[in-house]
Amino acid sequence: MASVAVQASFMLSTGEVVDCKTTLTEGTEGELLTSTDYSVSAVSLGTYAEGKMLTSIIQPVSAPNSCSYAYLDRRGEILMVLPVQSAGVQNQPQAPSRMVTLQAGDTIRVMASTSSSRLFALSCVTNTGVHAIFSGTPTGAGNTSLTHIKSGQGLGASLTNQSIISHFATSIDGSKLDSGNGVYYLNDRGLPIGGCSATNPTNLQPSFNAVGGAQIGLNFVARVTTNA
Repeated sequence: MASVAVQASFMLSTGEVVDCKTTLTEGTEGELLTSTDYSVSAVSLGTYAEGKMLTSIIQPVSAPNSCSYAYLDRRGEILMVLPVQSAGVQNQPQAPSRMVTLQAGDTIRVMASTSSSRLFALSCVTNTGVHAIFSGTPTGAGNTSLTHIKSGQGLGASLTNQSIISHFATSIDGSKLDSGNGVYYLNDRGLPIGGCSATNPTNLQPSFNAVGGAQIGLNFVARVTTNA
């Protein structure tokens, strides 16, 4: 796996712009720190901007080949899902998916992927304000059930009695995806009751959408079906 430059740019409530740049290893989740181009040392976002509010995302988290997911971490939990893109493939700046006042210890975690990685990642927000990311890697024709990147639990165990109201998914599989060109949310009878189409970050910047959301029950599954 190659080491690549991961970047992002954020606007704060004080009018400051925070430039972030860190070399991370593809295929391994790592922390994106502030860039030393504009600060004395590379530090975590929460350390740099403690007590300030994140108001806009000028450049979503980006990596040269592909960026599967990114999030703001607080005390080991996903506080806020962040938008991602491949370097140079951006439609427009984005607003944060929630209003957050940064605390010391808050970190940006990123999964930069290789151009050939089949990692499928689903980033979602629920009606109770929970932010979650589920992932899985198809290895051929068949079904892949996505699991939470923190707990390893499935969709139902993670989001029981909550409704997904916004989501986006990333994958390079394209025509190999047989589950609505993305992921289906299956109920406890194995029937699709919602879903999210996937975007290939190398071709288009993924964006949150509210189509295909669903009320999640205990034994529900986020399933990706591939034909190869």
